[in-house]
Amino acid sequence: MQLLEKINFNAHGLVPVIVYDAADNRPLTLCYMNRDAVKATVATGKVHVFRRSKGRLMMKGETSGHIQEVREIAIDCDGNSLAIKVDQHVAACHAGYKTCYYRKYDGAADEFRVDGEKVFDPDSVYK
Repeated sequence: MQLLEKINFNAHGLVPVIVYDAADNRPLTLCYMNRDAVKATVATGKVHVFRRSKGRLMMKGETSGHIQEVREIAIDCDGNSLAIKVDQHVAACHAGYKTCYYRKYDGAADEFRVDGEKVFDPDSVYK
């Protein structure tokens, strides 16, 4: 697979991936992929990630059903990261927001403020 040949995986065998929404180009999440996650993503058309905290491969949305269907995969100039454009089903964030980047910094107040509405209740999804 030519894509795998172009990726410079780090010393842990991972590459950072920014996933963004095809509908509005907003970033949804930053995740990491290993070779198996890249292969599974390409093969299925759904984002797969390597969960560092669990030490395993998983499909994004496998617990919640909030899958990410791949529209486009791009690689940066040095092959050190990927950007994947997706059709997001429901939400990307486990906290209930569409994007994991739902807090924006307010410099005048020197604090982060919530920017967006919850689109699902995490307690009812992650039992």
